Amino acid sequence: MVLLAALLLPIAALAGPAAAPAHAAGAVTAGFTSENNGSWWRGILVIRNGTTTPVNGWTLEFDLPAGVSVSSHYNGEATVTGRHVTVRNAHYNATVPAGGSTEPYSYWFVATGPQTAPTGCTVNGGKCDGSPDVPPTAPGAPHATAVTVRTVSLDWAPATPADHPVTGYEVLSKGAVVATATSTSATVTGLTPATAYTFTVRAKDTRGNTGPESPPLTVTTVDPASDPNPPTAPGALRSTATTASSVSLAWNAATDDKGVVGYDVYRDGVLVRTVPGTATTATVSGLGPANPYTFTVRARDAADNASPPSNALTVTTADLAQGRYLKVGYFAQWGIYGRQYFVKNLDTSGAAASLDVVNYAFENIDPVNLTCQAGVTKGVGSNPQDPDQGTGAGDADADYARPFSAAQSVDGVADDGWGKLRGNFNQLKKLKAKYPKLKVVVSLGGWTYSKYFSDVAATEASRQKFVRSCIDVWIKGNLPVYNGAGGEGVGAGVFDGIDLDWEWPGSPDGHPGNHYGPQDKANNAALVAEFRKQLDELGGEHRLLTAFTPADPVKIGQGWDLTRAATDLDYAMVQGYDFHGAGSDNSWEPNRTGHQANLYTDTQDPYGFHFSVDEAIKPYLAAGFSPRKLTIGIPFYGRGWQGVADGGAAGEWQSATGAAPGQFAEEAGVRGYANLIASVPGLTVRHDEQSGATSGYTGAGGQWWSFDDAWSIGRKTTYLKSKGLLGVFIWEMSGDTAGGTLMTALRTGLG
Repeated sequence: MVLLAALLLPIAALAGPAAAPAHAAGAVTAGFTSENNGSWWRGILVIRNGTTTPVNGWTLEFDLPAGVSVSSHYNGEATVTGRHVTVRNAHYNATVPAGGSTEPYSYWFVATGPQTAPTGCTVNGGKCDGSPDVPPTAPGAPHATAVTVRTVSLDWAPATPADHPVTGYEVLSKGAVVATATSTSATVTGLTPATAYTFTVRAKDTRGNTGPESPPLTVTTVDPASDPNPPTAPGALRSTATTASSVSLAWNAATDDKGVVGYDVYRDGVLVRTVPGTATTATVSGLGPANPYTFTVRARDAADNASPPSNALTVTTADLAQGRYLKVGYFAQWGIYGRQYFVKNLDTSGAAASLDVVNYAFENIDPVNLTCQAGVTKGVGSNPQDPDQGTGAGDADADYARPFSAAQSVDGVADDGWGKLRGNFNQLKKLKAKYPKLKVVVSLGGWTYSKYFSDVAATEASRQKFVRSCIDVWIKGNLPVYNGAGGEGVGAGVFDGIDLDWEWPGSPDGHPGNHYGPQDKANNAALVAEFRKQLDELGGEHRLLTAFTPADPVKIGQGWDLTRAATDLDYAMVQGYDFHGAGSDNSWEPNRTGHQANLYTDTQDPYGFHFSVDEAIKPYLAAGFSPRKLTIGIPFYGRGWQGVADGGAAGEWQSATGAAPGQFAEEAGVRGYANLIASVPGLTVRHDEQSGATSGYTGAGGQWWSFDDAWSIGRKTTYLKSKGLLGVFIWEMSGDTAGGTLMTALRTGLG
């Protein structure tokens, strides 16, 4: 909560003792005072800047004494974890001038319990009273737990913290840091055989203060000539558990005349884990779902003799849905405008309870810096044939700056207008809090924003730069400041991965003005691999990497190395719609109707090419894609024509005069499912058994629409289960009815 204190509470009404504020010349300090109000008391922390330069932004941290409970916070954004409170400045008191203070808008809180000063107070990491930090004590003397030809393993008694908690330790030799650890043990590597080394250890706290060094320990590495005999091979390598991102292994112990000191685990011939010789199990993480991996294990002795490898074991990781069927839904950034579709609607319609992943569409590429773009609000041009229609466009306001009302908010709490994270992103975090298993990924590109993909993918350097920027903005959440919102780490936790919607690599059939060339196919594969590499390097929970991929075999050949994509992607989203359409400007196929999302080929199809969901999936399976890494697209909208002849086929594959009127003036030929069913009068719905397609016709010379409904969705879910596919994805969620008719059909069909 961020409010002006003077508007809420008359200062004159408060009474009680006030402590003298802390102040130190040349330091930034925070002084605590308190005022009693009978049933509650007010705690105030005034930040004072004793330096000669302004402070731009501040963070207070402190611990509440036992028995103290805080109910409200003012003039700052507070996060309370147990008894620990972290407060970041409000928009209006962020800057503390040189020699000045935060008064009259200093942070304060309402509390009950003992009227006692907080403990462990820091401001911008330094102690609130401005006194110098006291570093931790020296750790206990290290001793060697294992010594080999090139390594020494040490442990030691922990240091005692002083002003700040100990976060880690540094191992030194001849004054240089040779190893670091977050626990009280470490292994020093890269040593010379048969050589004496002297080690000390020192502790480091959260402020970066290092304490004195421990007593020294001198150790001599093993002479390899002292032991020429390697261990025996580990036996019976086996898998004990798999997840979508890890494999757990076990083996029978090797033997050695002088003892096994470690086991090395290899994945596809590359060393990935080392465990102590006392262990006969290991878990290899950082893997991709539904991928096969081959493992071997070797034992090592102290002389660094390696055993022969164990038996080779090939294990396939679990798929992301763990045997169920994945449901992915696109949420359109701009849906909050004309569609009036908010993140909250994902909840109230029941969709969020059924979805596994929400794709947030779309974010753009900076046309100058060739990085992931954020922090701008520039509209998309109205002319779809303009090569610069989407150049530099974006909507930071919708993303994270727009305050939503209580009625538009997932939890019924309005944005206060001062928060650093507002807009759709804040609502997505609230939605994830309500549905903890739900993942959200950010979709880059799309039809209008794919112009510069070819450029960012062009070289190794450009790929590395682009991927770093995308991870920095969308995963680490370092959002550019925009209208008081954004800032370092503000968007952290919104997105669980990245979706690539490059339409289309290597193809001239993308948006007018798109950059493309024959080099795109190899560069696209390298870009996907770079995303996988950098996302994995973050550590922690596996981040999703997905891509929207074409149904057209020509476009696949132009832009996709499916063999490489099958390994690097968590799953592919194979286009299952837009097979035919008139286009909003009648530039596509205005003169003949056609099914836009048919399951099978229709023998009546007069076009020279025959698209279908079934035909779209075949090239992926033929290229070795695991079916459990393939999802098919389901449209929650229809495509329509007008001036359609009957032709004895109720308008199917018949002549037309152009796109039918759309749901929105700028989108002729397109209507969301709910709008289509409710707003096109006289529509007679037909279900074509042969093609598994739904259409609607208003009569001779009228409108003909192609769309999915519960019937065709039922056919598609039966199909994907028969093929063992991973699941479906939806473009896009606002098209469904308020009660979730289409989502209910998907849920019913997939179980």
